[in-house]
Amino acid sequence: MLRKFINGNIWLSQKFDNLLPIKFKIDGNQDYIKSLVPKYLKNNIIVYDIGGGKNPYLSCSEKIKLNAQVIGIDIDHEELQRAPVGAYNKIICADITEFRGSNDADFVFCQALLEHVKDVESAFSSISSLLKSGGIALIFVPSRNAVFARLNIILPQKIKKYLLHTIFPDSKRNQGFPSYYDKCTPAGFEKLAKNHNLSIVEQRFYYISSYFSFFFPAHLVWRVWVLFFYFIAKDNAAETFSVVLKK
Repeated sequence: MLRKFINGNIWLSQKFDNLLPIKFKIDGNQDYIKSLVPKYLKNNIIVYDIGGGKNPYLSCSEKIKLNAQVIGIDIDHEELQRAPVGAYNKIICADITEFRGSNDADFVFCQALLEHVKDVESAFSSISSLLKSGGIALIFVPSRNAVFARLNIILPQKIKKYLLHTIFPDSKRNQGFPSYYDKCTPAGFEKLAKNHNLSIVEQRFYYISSYFSFFFPAHLVWRVWVLFFYFIAKDNAAETFSVVLKK
């Protein structure tokens, strides 16, 4: 019964979202995966996938096609071991805030990781140390300015994890880790890039998430807030955003 109620509200939320301008309907994570990263990829590359764990960005077939060397960096060794066989040429179990690279990367992928890092300044230092001159980092991250992020910061970990996994069962596989959103705003990333010798090549801002879709009245109130927030704050009202950085 509860599942039918939730599914019905999700349906209503999606129908309402269809009425909004396209700018407010683009799924940031999917845009990063299917549009942003492919735009920059090329052959014969060295890639560091930070926080990819068991889900590296490049599949084995894509890795072979690009003749890419892929190094996986994750704080959880078990997560790295669960990646598809052959996905990584090398794995490094390390905290990204402490690891320092060898300036040999053509690309660094960092997808939905930095919100889980307590010291994003140090993570940026690591990313910069991985990239060679002219190398590119492609980052996707939820914004600290999002309502769901604020709730995530306030609620105790056990409670928010229980609610998330109960309402959205599919989230058990990849979501529910502690989040801090340190400096995770468009303005915050602009400052970090400048501090670490990285220039911004491209930014994309997204204004949709599914966290409130399980209860349409809450989703509607949230949507009205996002539209109002965008009116006064523009890009910094984004729920999630992507940034392309060049060294």
